[in-house]
Amino acid sequence: MTTFEGASRQPRGLVRHVGASWMQAPYPALVADAAGGVVEANAAAARLFPGAVSGAWLDTAVPGWLADAHRRASDDGASARPVRGRHEDLTLEAHPTVGADGDIVWWLVDDTDRVLAETALQSERRRTAFLADASTQLLASLNVQRCMEVTVQLAAANLADAAMLVLPAAGRRHPLAVSVGGGPVRHSSARIDPAAVSGLAEALQGFPPVPSRWIDPATLPPWANPEGFDGPAGSVVVTPLPGHGVPAGALILLRRGDHTAFDASEEVFARIFAARAGAALSAARLYTEQAGITATLMVELLPPKLHQVQGVEFAGGYRASRDTERIGGDFYDVHPGAGPGQDTLAVLGDVCGKGLDAAVLTGKIRTTLQALLPMADDHRKLLQLLNGTLLTSRHARYATLVLASVRREGRLTRLRLTSGGHPRPLIVRRNGEVEEADTAGTLIGALPDVNARTAEIDLHPGEACLLYTDGITEARGGPLGDVLFGTRRLREALADCAGMPAEAIVERVQMLAGEWIGDRAHDDMAVVAISVPHSNHLTAVDGHTRGRYTA
Repeated sequence: MTTFEGASRQPRGLVRHVGASWMQAPYPALVADAAGGVVEANAAAARLFPGAVSGAWLDTAVPGWLADAHRRASDDGASARPVRGRHEDLTLEAHPTVGADGDIVWWLVDDTDRVLAETALQSERRRTAFLADASTQLLASLNVQRCMEVTVQLAAANLADAAMLVLPAAGRRHPLAVSVGGGPVRHSSARIDPAAVSGLAEALQGFPPVPSRWIDPATLPPWANPEGFDGPAGSVVVTPLPGHGVPAGALILLRRGDHTAFDASEEVFARIFAARAGAALSAARLYTEQAGITATLMVELLPPKLHQVQGVEFAGGYRASRDTERIGGDFYDVHPGAGPGQDTLAVLGDVCGKGLDAAVLTGKIRTTLQALLPMADDHRKLLQLLNGTLLTSRHARYATLVLASVRREGRLTRLRLTSGGHPRPLIVRRNGEVEEADTAGTLIGALPDVNARTAEIDLHPGEACLLYTDGITEARGGPLGDVLFGTRRLREALADCAGMPAEAIVERVQMLAGEWIGDRAHDDMAVVAISVPHSNHLTAVDGHTRGRYTA
């Protein structure tokens, strides 16, 4: 560095043209020559840099970043640019003005507030982006275990060094999920004492969290220091996970002792994240509970699997009005007789309406019919009792159904068919002729009294009876898209089914109806086929047991 002539040197060049008024400027300003010596400093600069007096060197009077900037500005000349640096607790922006003689005036602006605002804005943007991403990941699944994993992984990777999720007790054990540094999640279940962690018992009850400064990390029980968490915990946050009406759990955040402790803003942000995690976890748990209830009820509402009973084949098929549903207003059941000489009762019905409401009433009708089986010999009485049950029901709905009592007598199968406002069953003879059973009756659940006429039909081997709902005949589709499938097409389809087993008849009818409607809207559709196979009756297998039928 060249020798400076001393403090007695007077301002020159640019400074002389500026005049004395700049000395009273509220912003710090100082002048230095090309050699790096201070020429002059106003009062504001003197307060900021007490050593910046005329004759001093910049290297000893101002921060190093400003002295370095002066040397670069001396080399760059008029192209010198503003620089920013820290001095004590301030952020300063220095703007150079280069004079013709090489002197440079440095105008200093306190930029602390703007930098703090920008830093806060960037922090909020990062947090907002994190919350948006967290919400997307948390709501991507309604699986409770997956929501637990996402919660602790996000918290351990972005909020703390380790995170532990504690769910409400299931019996005497609390489900736990732990992640360290956002790594793989470990699930466990343990008998813990929530009171051993300050604020955890309250958080599991949904109370606001206690401040982090009130929690002594040294008092954490061993189960709260997860495996893989190196070093003692230096700071702990315990925050509740609000749920839908009841708390969804509590989140424990841990930071190592050599890391910065949680400040107030971070604790508030942890609560915001926990609120979103709690909502997602609560929704997943509610969905799981409802799915379990639905699955349990669905088992009782689904149509049964049909099979051969006393040498007579039974087959059924069902298609709900919506592809996303498995149950609806159509139903069928087969109740085998208690003994070989008793009738098997087949029931097919159609409840007014669609979807879950109709399915609930369907379940009630099926349960009632099950209870009325001892009266199955008298179809009219059975329908009358069922009618009374529906009339006293809170459901303002009616139903149609057809009863078929089936008994095998040698090679002959006798049917008693009774319709309660339902389409008449169709009989398929061995020669392909299709007949309509002569039965009729009133709706069930609509009028105080039920009138019904029973038809008696005999089936020989190779013949069958088809019970169906109006969803088959009233299915609209075809080439024009709005034509009913109709009874005539159904009879023609059945004429080709002579001699076919019951299962094949059901498959053919369903296939033709499905092709007819295509992807158009339709009603519930159900069919039941009762067929007599070509079989032999063995009178005695081992000489003394009762006979059986073989295919």
